[in-house]
Amino acid sequence: MEEICKIIYKGGSGEITEKKSRFIATIWPAHTEEEAQTFIERIRKKYWDARHNCYAYVIGDNNQISRCSDDGEPSQTAGKPILDVLRGAKVHDAVAVVTRYFGGTLLGTGGLVRAYSAAVSEGLLHCQVGEKRPCARLRIISDYTALGKIRYIGTNMELVPLECNYGSQVEETWMVPGELKEGFIKKVTQATSGQAKIEDQGMASAIFVDGVLTDLWQNRRE
Repeated sequence: MEEICKIIYKGGSGEITEKKSRFIATIWPAHTEEEAQTFIERIRKKYWDARHNCYAYVIGDNNQISRCSDDGEPSQTAGKPILDVLRGAKVHDAVAVVTRYFGGTLLGTGGLVRAYSAAVSEGLLHCQVGEKRPCARLRIISDYTALGKIRYIGTNMELVPLECNYGSQVEETWMVPGELKEGFIKKVTQATSGQAKIEDQGMASAIFVDGVLTDLWQNRRE
């Protein structure tokens, strides 16, 4: 089973100033290396007049692809600190570009490392971070009498239905985190005296933001 991992659900940007140099961090979701490179080029065009556009990205549940660039800054003073902050935050499928407008004062290697790191940390504060979680996709068919009981169980487990269809019966699709699957099925079965039909449609990844089901991982990749 896949593990839970943090992702950038919605990107953002943050800025710091160090000895009159501006450091603008822009962070965005990137599911492939091509997406990361496309985003980097977009930021370079946006800040075409900046001295440096340094970057790093981490892609894959285990950060199988990790790249960084100092873009003209002294070696190991920009790209690696950006990468280290992303890894330290344990986010995946993310690209960060830190744009520097030189303020006329040299910062030294230690100063650069601290500035680039601080800029990325500031940028992360303005992003929406979500969790990609492996979930069981359950289709539940019930009558309207049982609907309230099923919803009550879901609410208590901090779950909401993904899809609802109303006809002669109610058909709902629930994305239930793997560790909650058995308990959820047991409670629904007991509450409806076994009258609710539960179809296990297999596992899929879903995105939760602040604990709430927000999207399917497949939708984010399409």
